[in-house]
Amino acid sequence: MPASRLRKALIAGSALMCLLGSGQLWAFNLDDVAAKAKDLAGQKYEAPKSNLPAVFRDMKFADYQKIHFRSEKAEWHGEKTPFELSFYHQGMHFDTPVKINEVTATTVEEIKYDPSRFDFGDLQFDAKATEKLGYAGFRVLYPINKADKQDEIMTLLGASYFRVVGKGQVYGLSARGLAIDTALPSGEEFPRFTEFWVERPNAGDKHLVIYALLDSPRSTGAYKLILRPGSDTIVDVQSKVFLRDHVSRLGIAPLTSMYLFGSNQPSRVPNYRPSLHDSEGLSIHAGNGEWLWRPLNNPKHLAVSNFSVENPRGFGLLQRNRAFSFFEDLDDNYQKRPSTWIEPKGDWGKGTVDLVEIPTADETNDNIVAFWSPEKLPEPGTPIEYEYRLHWTMDESEFHSPELGWVKQTMRSTGDVKQSNLIRQPDGSVAFLVDFEGPALAKLEPDTAVRSQVSLDDNAELVENNLRYNPEIKGWRLTLRMKVKDPGKAVEMRAALVRDVPVEPAKAEKQEEPKKQEKPAKHDKAAAKTAKAEQPAEQPAAEAAPTTEAPATTEQVLTETWSYQLPADE
Repeated sequence: MPASRLRKALIAGSALMCLLGSGQLWAFNLDDVAAKAKDLAGQKYEAPKSNLPAVFRDMKFADYQKIHFRSEKAEWHGEKTPFELSFYHQGMHFDTPVKINEVTATTVEEIKYDPSRFDFGDLQFDAKATEKLGYAGFRVLYPINKADKQDEIMTLLGASYFRVVGKGQVYGLSARGLAIDTALPSGEEFPRFTEFWVERPNAGDKHLVIYALLDSPRSTGAYKLILRPGSDTIVDVQSKVFLRDHVSRLGIAPLTSMYLFGSNQPSRVPNYRPSLHDSEGLSIHAGNGEWLWRPLNNPKHLAVSNFSVENPRGFGLLQRNRAFSFFEDLDDNYQKRPSTWIEPKGDWGKGTVDLVEIPTADETNDNIVAFWSPEKLPEPGTPIEYEYRLHWTMDESEFHSPELGWVKQTMRSTGDVKQSNLIRQPDGSVAFLVDFEGPALAKLEPDTAVRSQVSLDDNAELVENNLRYNPEIKGWRLTLRMKVKDPGKAVEMRAALVRDVPVEPAKAEKQEEPKKQEKPAKHDKAAAKTAKAEQPAEQPAAEAAPTTEAPATTEQVLTETWSYQLPADE
């Protein structure tokens, strides 16, 4: 071999070894999972079978909580990586195992179930009962709050659900892989992550890569999740879904949360907590630039709202109020539960952001669902691909437009009228007070001529529309009082704040003298003649407008759109 070729070969071999050593060249990727999903979609669905013995299947939640994972048995514990994996034991309704694999630069190996990794407390059972068990799911640990303490930052347990937290946060709402026929009379289908592949991180890695295989009676899917811990933890998602059969409603990037009561819908029974919810509203940034805020409800009847959006720029379920006084709960710390914002990658086309609100009697049920529903779905077998970023945050201002104010809170009250004797008398109306705040509003003088734009559907009569400056938040408070015509029907309403700003007269642009061309082409001469012929004759100067006329103005939108539904029978 010539010296030059030998040298090139050595360089290439060295580069390959560097890639292998740095973990950049992986033996496994999303295409491998997608191939499995596509193959699975062509087969008849097989429902997972429980392998749980009665002692684990019939245990109560209190007993299931006695099963603790031994921290010293965590995957990658004591190794040169900040990440660790711990595992959930099977029990109760977590009755089918999921397969969990470790991916390295050269191998893919299953992480086998090992009962010695668990402390079962005082539970009594035959050791043989665990021989054929597996893991129900897993957790990701990372020192997000203190350098010397492993914190649980992500959990994957049950169907395709997963929860994530950032620095200083506690678990709240969940994300999931896919939603099918949510809130339809036919019943919802819950696709399930059946197998995971986790890339073994290197010592300096600040991210963790997880692949997942999804399966259900009418769908299969391949997912790539890149977890990036931080003050706001981020999860980048790539998905490729295959339908086995037609579905009526497909939910992309679904979020699931809980809303029991809050300022816009106070508790029906006395409660020391002013609010109790994981999220308080749905925020949407539409492709046309519009921002919309929809406060959540716990309705008496199932409620579904559809917001038509083309190429959404973002949507999410947010917890905007972070003051402890808003919740007053020392145990559950609702003020520390993150909001989740979904940032689509690329154009998603036409569709709707759907909000589902399900009645619930207590906080143990996740009764709120939000997702993107595409207008058209491909035929079964054709891949559906979406890519997006999930932000888990307590800094909601990052996901508000800096040019617009936003809704700080929505408060519901019995409508009343102050009489001549100063006593307030209910008049059969219902009142809503909406506080708008934000830097864009704080810049305005208190006497700025701000006005409201309000619309209601035909089931209500607006009897008061009052807007005043709120010095406490350097924003504005909108008070709406309305009388509902048919209490058995919901009422839809919208509101935003605007002002009139003067229009600056257009400045005439200075015409530049055309550059002389030595020898213009024939077609250039012809074009010049045509342009001259089409040019209108010079118009006389317009007379000055009378000084008594008001200057021309245009309407400036100052806030996001508040969109609220007063539930039926309320």
